[in-house]
Amino acid sequence: MHPPGTSLPPEPALCEAFSVSRTVVREAVKILQEKGLVQVRQGAGTMVTPPAMWDMLDELVLAATIAAEESLAILDDLVVTRRVLESDMANVAARVAGPDTVEQLRALVDRMDELVDDPMTYSDSDRAFHDTIMQASGNRIARGVVRALESQVVSTARYLGRTERALCVASNLGHRRIYERIAAHDPAGAAEAMFNHITEAWIVRRSGPADPVRLRR
Repeated sequence: MHPPGTSLPPEPALCEAFSVSRTVVREAVKILQEKGLVQVRQGAGTMVTPPAMWDMLDELVLAATIAAEESLAILDDLVVTRRVLESDMANVAARVAGPDTVEQLRALVDRMDELVDDPMTYSDSDRAFHDTIMQASGNRIARGVVRALESQVVSTARYLGRTERALCVASNLGHRRIYERIAAHDPAGAAEAMFNHITEAWIVRRSGPADPVRLRR
């Protein structure tokens, strides 16, 4: 473990430690540099960078950070980012969604009412509901960011948290409020419903402090 601000061992030491050639070490350092994890300085060697410089949208960096951090701060930040993007996409979806999209959302909400005793299958429809809204918004960049973030946590116990029936029921009430606001073509209402739903669902699931400061607004 090399703390930020410290240097990596020189090439010969890394070659010996990992039983690899200089070419392999140089390629590895190049990849770390591309991900923002290290900085190569002429005459100073390869320095480990502060976490603020890491590429947190890189799947490997995000996955490693989530696995290494004991606190829930990184997951709180993920939820904050997700709710900002998804509430904006819900706003747009409420303005542009056609009858087919509205019907698809209604069908998913009704289906989830039937799946509250099956959390695993429920979660599949949950993700489909959110993705339908994201696609309806037409914002491919925001959707790509949310999907990339969620791909790293969708099966982790700390993010999934509790999954009992009552929580699925409460979660789907949030989905239904979002659907109703989109069906009513109420952009502000849809954005607020999405923001509240994502926040409340995470607060119930998370196993950390009861008052997560990073989620306050």
